[in-house]
Formats: sequence, C-alpha cells, structure tokens
Amino acid sequence: MHADWIIDYLHSHLQREGKSTLSQQVYQLLREAIRRQQITADSPLPASRILAKTLQIGRNTVLSAYDQLLAEGYLYSRPGAGTFVSPAFAGLSSRQQADSEHAGLSRRGQVLTAQCRLPTGLIGAFAPGLPELRQFPHAIWQRLQHQHNKQAADHWWHYQQEGGLPALRQAICTYLQLSRSVRCQPEQILVVQGAQQALELTARLLADQDDQAWMEEPGYAGAQAALQAAGLQVVPVPVDQEGLNPAAAPAGSHPRLIYITPSHQYPSGVVMSLARRLELLQRAKADNSWVIEDDYDSEFRYDAQPIASLQGLADSARVIYLGTFSKVMFPAMRLAYLVIPPALIDAFRASYARLYREGSYAQQAALADFIEQGHFARHIRRMRELYRIRQQLLRSTLHQALGNALPLSAGQAGMHLVASLPAGISDQQLSQQAEQEQLWLRPLSRHYLAQPQANGLVLGYAGVEETSIRQSATRLAQLVEPWL
Repeated sequence: MHADWIIDYLHSHLQREGKSTLSQQVYQLLREAIRRQQITADSPLPASRILAKTLQIGRNTVLSAYDQLLAEGYLYSRPGAGTFVSPAFAGLSSRQQADSEHAGLSRRGQVLTAQCRLPTGLIGAFAPGLPELRQFPHAIWQRLQHQHNKQAADHWWHYQQEGGLPALRQAICTYLQLSRSVRCQPEQILVVQGAQQALELTARLLADQDDQAWMEEPGYAGAQAALQAAGLQVVPVPVDQEGLNPAAAPAGSHPRLIYITPSHQYPSGVVMSLARRLELLQRAKADNSWVIEDDYDSEFRYDAQPIASLQGLADSARVIYLGTFSKVMFPAMRLAYLVIPPALIDAFRASYARLYREGSYAQQAALADFIEQGHFARHIRRMRELYRIRQQLLRSTLHQALGNALPLSAGQAGMHLVASLPAGISDQQLSQQAEQEQLWLRPLSRHYLAQPQANGLVLGYAGVEETSIRQSATRLAQLVEPWL
C-alpha cells in the first residue's frame, strides 16, 4: 500500500471524539491492517511528521503508535530510510490466520468464538444501544464517587457475598416497584457486572447442557451468544406484532428457558400484548420453564407511560427479571441487576460470589445516592425528551429525502428505529458500503438465528447530536436511494 493510501485510510477511520485516544486508534488501525495484509510486507509507512501534519494531530501521538508497533514486531526501521511493515504475515492466507486464531480452542470455544462477532462502529451515527453521554451529569456523579471512595468502609475492600451493597439493592427495589410494577423485596436483588454476566449466570444455574432455550427471532445477539455459550439448544421463535409467538414455536418444543424483551422487543421494537404475556406465562408454567425478562431500555417511552413489567403479572414466580444501567447511564459502568424468585436467592447469591466475585461497593454506594437523591429520575426525564426530539429529527430528515420509500418502525419507545428494506436488497452489503462513509448501519438480518425473513437497518439515534443526525441522515438517504 502506498504511503498516501495509508494516510487516507487513517484519516477516514479516526474518530476524534472516540473513547480511545488518537494514539491508540492509530496503533490499532495500523495493527489490524497489517494483520489482515491490507498493508503488505515491507511497505513504507508515512514519515511521522508528514502523517501528523496531514491528520492534524501531534507528532508525539504518531511516534507513540509507531513505537508500540515497533516494540511488538509489526514494524521495523532502517536507519536513514524510514519505518516499514514487518514481513511476519507475508504468505499467511486468511484461512491460515483463522486456523491459527482457533488453534487450541475446544469445540465449545470455537462455537463461542463464532457467535461473538463484535459489531463495528460502536460510537457515532447510527450505532444502536449507545446513550447520550455528553449530557450525563458527570460532575454530580464524580462528586458522589469521590465522596464514597474517600469514605469507603473498611469491609468494602474485602471479598463480598451479599449480592450487592444493601443500600443499592434497596434503591433499585424501590425504583422497580414504583416505575416498573415489579414485585420484589431488596433481598431478591442481585447486583452483577453487566447484563451479559447476568444472562450467563442464569443460563448456567437454571438449564443443563442441551436443554432448549426459546429465543426471539429476530433477537438480541448478546443473548443468543450467552445461551449458546452455556451449551443450550437455542430455538428461534418468530416475533410478530404482539411479540414472541408461542404458537409459532416448533411442535414438541419444551423450553427450559425463554428469553424475551417484552416492553420493547429488540430489535423490532414491538411491545408484547397483555394477551400474549399471559399466554407465555401459562406456557412457562405448563412446561416448567423459566422466563428471562430483559427490560433493557423500558424507561424511554414517548407516547405513554412505560409499560409495566411481565414479572409483575407472574403468580407462579417463573420470571427472572433483568435490568441494566448501561442504557440509562453509561455502558462503562458495567452494573446490572437480577430480580430472583425467593426460592432461588441463596443459590444465585452463593454461585455469583464464588464464580465471579463481588466488588465495586464504593461505586455501588455512589449509584445508590445518585438514585435516592433524585439525579437518576431527573436524568431519565431529560433523556426521554431528548431522545424523542432526536427520533423525530431522524424521521423527518429521512422522509424529506426519501418520502415513504424507507419505512421506519413505530418507535413508541427505545433508542433505535428499524428501517425496512425491500426484498432483494442486502442489508449487509449496504452496511459495509456505509462504513466508508463512517455510518454504522447494523444489519437486521444479523439478528436472525435461522434464515433471515427480512432485510433492514437498525438505526440508533440516542447518542447522536442533532446536527450530526441531520447530516448523517442526509448521507444515509443518498447512500440508500440507488438501492430503492
């Protein structure tokens, strides 16, 4: 690859407002391009001074990235000649690279790796699931964290097995009772490090190898991966306008677990009807199944109050309720929680403490204060109005450019819309093309376990500023129009 092309490649992929520093991004981009042989062996890299000037970044930023790549063997230098790409990957085919990456993995490890394809473009338009982070009350949060780090009780630094800080479990319990109609007591709350960990723990404790788990089709890829990693037979059950349809499940199927997102199905956005909820609970009771209710972004509803939880309807205590702070606060917090039926509390708490270990009690104390002092509720109210405005702006911009040629989902709630594409259009090809424009269009087809029944684009808008929404939606319309 010519040095000028390397400059163009870096220029198009650098994210000025990304979480990683510019030096880290230059290092990561070059490393991956070398590994994939997009930059061939012995290719010269641009001089650090020229690269820094062209990208409008500091020379030390470039030198730091180059030094790290030199230290790891991806580059080599010739005194007086410059810096060049190592020939280490020369002659290694992509198939050989894949084989080397999987060398030594168990069969389960290979299945898990295949299911853990991470999406590109986690930040920016239109990455789904990303909340607005710039308007989060950082000063208040940092003050509370500093206060509890400074005044942390001595026993917080030891191993814990309480299931979470009691003050936080009480705050979560009160919030769920009032806002989500969840029937619970503080001792039923188990605080964990993220929703994925909660899913993994639940699958391991409530199901055996090769048990069946019903999964919404299309559905959340993270849940698909967690259930399959636990060795379960994941059975895709179609979603219609009332949510997951038990009558459409394969004949003779008897699930041990049923994963659902009833308040705002991911990714379709439909809300499970009351009749369907009751039908599902009856089916779970008859099959002795456990329902995992993932209530991931129910706080953000725009045409009415948030829908009450399915857990609040359950008389048979067959529901495990899952919530997270990643969407309402920020993803890096890595705090989520389960509401567990009383008969399972001791088993879940002991298993979590042994397998994962508890921690971050100072952070949990800060979060408890954040909730109890009203900051949490105020932030949700602000974000609910902001997201409503951003969704409307995305709709109006796309409609102005394309009319009704790109139908959008109803969007009564949540942080994303689904744009439906006509049959014959590949949402994955369109997504790959959009990457060149720095647009992150999540293909709807990737959310199917079986043969995709629809093509579409999952468009996140919550974390995109209004100016960027207008500009990015205009670029999206220009990109999509030739396909329509």
